[in-house]
Amino acid sequence: MDWLKTLVTALFALLAMSCTQSPTGRNQFMMYSDSDMSRLGDSSFADLKQQEKISTDRALNQYVRCVADDLIAVLPAPYESKSWDVVVFDNPAVNAFALPGENIGVYTGLLKVTENPAQLAAVIGHEIAHVIAQHGNERMSTQMAAGIGMQLGGAVLASEYDEKTAGTVMAVLGVGVQLGVLLPYSRTHESEADQLGVDYLAAAGYDPREAANLWRNMSAQGGAQVPEFLSTHPSPSTRIQTLANYAQTVMPSYQRALQQNGAPNCRKPG
Repeated sequence: MDWLKTLVTALFALLAMSCTQSPTGRNQFMMYSDSDMSRLGDSSFADLKQQEKISTDRALNQYVRCVADDLIAVLPAPYESKSWDVVVFDNPAVNAFALPGENIGVYTGLLKVTENPAQLAAVIGHEIAHVIAQHGNERMSTQMAAGIGMQLGGAVLASEYDEKTAGTVMAVLGVGVQLGVLLPYSRTHESEADQLGVDYLAAAGYDPREAANLWRNMSAQGGAQVPEFLSTHPSPSTRIQTLANYAQTVMPSYQRALQQNGAPNCRKPG
């Protein structure tokens, strides 16, 4: 099975290739250009605006835009000077997202769970961080590389084994790639976005401790939880503790923002 070891080694070597670094200094493997990702993000956002109901609640829109603008103002260049499209979707789902091309979507269901502007800022900051850290590009590139590796493996197996044996080995190899590469990468992205989001939160003058409080709210909603090692997100308890610890690290940034600019003046409606 030396050929299989060689294949797996080559696949992981490909995934480990570093074309750039994330804002936290983590090596990244990316196969797509910024313009490619922006076109994809803009196209997806345009489709969503056609498919989803957009909220016409003036107060809600002003509130979300206010929080988003506070965060955008402290983003690293060139993102702080770009024109971000911020849309509130009239949907009860507890959700928000940001897409390449400077697009932000917030669902009205999220506004019922976020108790104050700082908690909303924690979510929006987290989603913006995914864009700035180019997690979408990295994720797509990793999946592309994994797919190429699986196709190569299938060709080699087909030349070495009968169809049934080759199919069994490919199934096992597929599980290995999923658990060993794709899911951990996603958890890394989530943790990195949490950290960067709290950085933006504090720099904008929002209390960074509210990020952990937000996830306490989320966790309190209940529901079955999948094991952390099979999840694309850190477990709620891990996330809460990590956010609470990191909030203490950025408290000086938060205090400086308050001294220089005062507290943010966004007000949650109702």
